[in-house]
Amino acid sequence: MDNHRVTTDSFQQNLDLYAQIKWIILARVVFAIVLIFSSLFFSTEDNLSILSQPFLSLYNVAAAILIMSILYICWLNRKKGLLALAYFQTMVDTVLVTGIIFVTGSFDSIFTFLYLLVIIYASMLLLQKGGFVMATLSSLQYGLLIELEYYRVIPPFMGHYPISINLDETQIIYRIAITIAACFAVAILSGILSLQLKNVRQDLKITQEHLKRVEKMAAMDEMISGIAHEIKNPLASLSGSIQLLKEETQSGSYEDKLMQIILRETERLKQITYDIMLFAKPSKTNASQVDMTQAIEDVVALFLNTLEWKTRIQVFTRLEKNIFVTIDPVHLKQILWNLVKNAAEAIEGTGKIIIGLKSQRNKQIYLTIRDSGVGIDPKTAKHIFDPFFTTKAEGTGLGLPIIHRIIDTYEGMIDFESIPGRGTVFTLVFKNTTPSNGQTPKFGHTTKS
Repeated sequence: MDNHRVTTDSFQQNLDLYAQIKWIILARVVFAIVLIFSSLFFSTEDNLSILSQPFLSLYNVAAAILIMSILYICWLNRKKGLLALAYFQTMVDTVLVTGIIFVTGSFDSIFTFLYLLVIIYASMLLLQKGGFVMATLSSLQYGLLIELEYYRVIPPFMGHYPISINLDETQIIYRIAITIAACFAVAILSGILSLQLKNVRQDLKITQEHLKRVEKMAAMDEMISGIAHEIKNPLASLSGSIQLLKEETQSGSYEDKLMQIILRETERLKQITYDIMLFAKPSKTNASQVDMTQAIEDVVALFLNTLEWKTRIQVFTRLEKNIFVTIDPVHLKQILWNLVKNAAEAIEGTGKIIIGLKSQRNKQIYLTIRDSGVGIDPKTAKHIFDPFFTTKAEGTGLGLPIIHRIIDTYEGMIDFESIPGRGTVFTLVFKNTTPSNGQTPKFGHTTKS
């Protein structure tokens, strides 16, 4: 099966979008209320009727904002199509801003800056792409409004003189050009800042959560390591004694079957003891520079050749080339295999796993493994890195804690995000290293899947 190159969505963006949209709807409601009360205040100050123009039109705009906000809240509570909601509401906002500018004097309106606010929070929600879309819409609407009024295609709002009386075409073009330049300049800057802020917030969250878990695990190290050593020696003696007794029993006898069960369970205990010791003190003795892309492709090939999963799980990858980390290849394989295996086990029936690998300018590597499984409920999510915590009947509860400890040993970090019913994404952060001898490090046998 070929690995299709697909774009992995930002899982963190999906999780943050709900909260961001909620705050923007709240800000929009506050703006509408301020608009109503300011209109009432100025109409009273000028001894005008509160129902006179342009105040009545501003009330209508404010009412439209409040009605749309109610519709947005209903859409938001469905928790579906959040990206479409973000685009839709910001597009509608550009139209509402154009309406406010029209009723407050068009060319002479002081509310042109509202376009810039829409562009800024569009960049916060939708990054640079969204900012550019709103800058384009704002520029088109403002330019058309001023041009159509100048050529008297549409009449000016009540009480305003046609702008063609006092202004020539050069002044109009200059104002439109300045507004367009301001819109796109704000879109570029706010897009860059939003992307940087998003990355910083993600890194800060991963760091904080990782350090909390490291502190929690550190208290268990000596105790767990001591227990493992105390169990290891008696277990070896027990296993050796059973082997000697087995040699003296008749093959296929009742005693022989009992001893086979004891030996099998003894081996299981040995593996648990090894896992405990690995959790307590992972060794970096065999660390070397490893090609991450090749390592991932090898593990994916092995996974897709496993009968249990190859018929029901699709694996998609988007991997940057020439990315290296310094790690024990056995440890890296253990990390990758366990995370991919856990992703597959979280999928009921058919589903997909998406693996992404990219390097940032800060020389950090981001590896993401996302599944379309059942997700992790919030109660369980608090404990998945706790030693001996498991939801599996046959599990020991050491898989993810060992992965966490190994990654921490190599000064990396791990975090996850999960939406119940939609899936989980694990994010691993490593330090990027380059080959010191100019040669490409090897990771076993490379198989293209």
